[in-house]
Amino acid sequence: MRPMSEAINIGDRVLYKNNQLIAVDKPSGMPAQSDKTGDLPLVNIVSSYCKHEVFLIHRIDRPASGVVLFAKNKKAVAHLNDQFQKGEISKTYLAIVKNPPAEPSGTLTHFLSKNGKTNKSVASDKETKNSKKAICEYKTIAQSEQYHLLQINLKTGRHHQIRAQLAAIGCPIKGDNKYGFKRGNKDRSINLHAWKLGFKHPVSKEEIELVADLPKGDSLWEFFDEKLESTNS
Repeated sequence: MRPMSEAINIGDRVLYKNNQLIAVDKPSGMPAQSDKTGDLPLVNIVSSYCKHEVFLIHRIDRPASGVVLFAKNKKAVAHLNDQFQKGEISKTYLAIVKNPPAEPSGTLTHFLSKNGKTNKSVASDKETKNSKKAICEYKTIAQSEQYHLLQINLKTGRHHQIRAQLAAIGCPIKGDNKYGFKRGNKDRSINLHAWKLGFKHPVSKEEIELVADLPKGDSLWEFFDEKLESTNS
């Protein structure tokens, strides 16, 4: 994965901030938290930007992009963790795949087993020892000559869930050679984007939906961005 640093102007990527929270559009290639590479993680960059420690509420995979939410104090952490545990937070992703699903929309239910040595999850139709149930809804919302854009609504939050579940139905995400796509992207990103995040503000209880624009500089993302804009106009 390409290295990232504070050369990224994180201020330009802030989606939302107040006294309780800050949300950032994470670029692909940057770890959300510390990993074995030692590369500077997003949580450190955001803490530096805020001039105090922030707390990571949820993670998205390093090669993916999109909304990442942080709390500025432990009370906000507790409120948001409670919403996650109760399934009250909505998480919507976009994924580009070459092979279309057998049905244009549906619900995927698998049991995921994580291999710590390979940092990979395997999706199975049957429950096995130490596996965790994984559920997501998907629908095809646009297509090009060779690729299909899927909207994914997560109902559970498992390790590499979307990547493993799409691979299990023969639809690996573009660039994700770890899960069976034939070629990686040149920048080692994968075409998976955390698009929308919905939650209740921990103090005001206001319903908030954050949206991260599709990544710039990738011709395929830009193509689908135009498709979405024309559909919504």
